Amino acid sequence: MNKKLFIQAIFKFLIGGIIIGALLFIPAGTIGYWNGWMFMGLLFIPMFVVGLFLMVKNPELLKRRLNAKEKEGEQKLVILLSGLMFLSGFIIAGLNFRFNWIVIPNAVVIISSVLFLVAYILYGEVLRENTYLSRTIEVQKNQKVIDKGLYGIVRHPMYAVTILLFLTIPLILGSVISFIIFLLYPIIIAKRIKNEEKILEKNLEGYVQYKKKVKYRIIPFIW
Repeated sequence: MNKKLFIQAIFKFLIGGIIIGALLFIPAGTIGYWNGWMFMGLLFIPMFVVGLFLMVKNPELLKRRLNAKEKEGEQKLVILLSGLMFLSGFIIAGLNFRFNWIVIPNAVVIISSVLFLVAYILYGEVLRENTYLSRTIEVQKNQKVIDKGLYGIVRHPMYAVTILLFLTIPLILGSVISFIIFLLYPIIIAKRIKNEEKILEKNLEGYVQYKKKVKYRIIPFIW
């Protein structure tokens, strides 16, 4: 086991938990914000399991997933906008619970939680199908075009999955206002995809032919 990678993964895992917990529970004014605990459980328990699996089976993929430093200028703006979206969305969700602005029925919270887990399973499948996946836009050495499985349906299944993941988060947290904020995410992702495809067309052999074969980016028959 790569000790340095293990420490890095655990450190980011713990820091992520502390930051998200602070953004949710401090605005909520209580640790009794049950939606916050449900979300953190749904997020961090599968994340821990997936992280351990990658540590054992594919540490190089885990290393790429931990690297969030973008080299492309356009993508730095995408990262900034995403960060602001999460920051404001989490804080508003906590405040919504504290001041009881708009109450979402528990049935919606539960359905959203199930959809979140389904999206997480699909996330794992995308990782299984494409071991070249990185959090940054780059072409790996000896990288090949993946055109099977989910990649045979849409060109960017990871982004399709994250849209489902992120749009269920504010509903799990019980906040309609946060949901409206998170609706910015598909727009942000559309910008990221357009820049990413230019880079892939230029640097990844066979990608132009792949685009002709799989016509849709993230939503079949729509876009």
